[in-house]
Amino acid sequence: MKKFIESFVFAAKGIRLAVSGQRHMKFHLGSAFLVLAIGAWVDLAATDWALVLLAIGMVISAELLNSAVEGLVDLVEPQFHPAAGKVKDIAAGGVLVAAVCALAIGIIVFIKYLPS
Repeated sequence: MKKFIESFVFAAKGIRLAVSGQRHMKFHLGSAFLVLAIGAWVDLAATDWALVLLAIGMVISAELLNSAVEGLVDLVEPQFHPAAGKVKDIAAGGVLVAAVCALAIGIIVFIKYLPS
């Protein structure tokens, strides 16, 4: 049980590091809190909450993985190298795909809550 709890502590530390050191993570979290507040305001249905939470989790997870990839690439190749740049660009592209999909989900979910 101790190892299990320890893994949660390490994961929480990783999230804190990403939030404190990555401006994009701060943007994504700020956007998530705004969407959650709007969702509470319009009283989203349970299925809509599930979609919104899934989209938020997808973007935050992608950003965490992107931050980890960037940190690892910087550790392995501290000097600029075209291959390292490609790896970082691909990881950032994953975040962009997740964010665009989350935006599409947000539009689909929230459009029916707009006043007619």
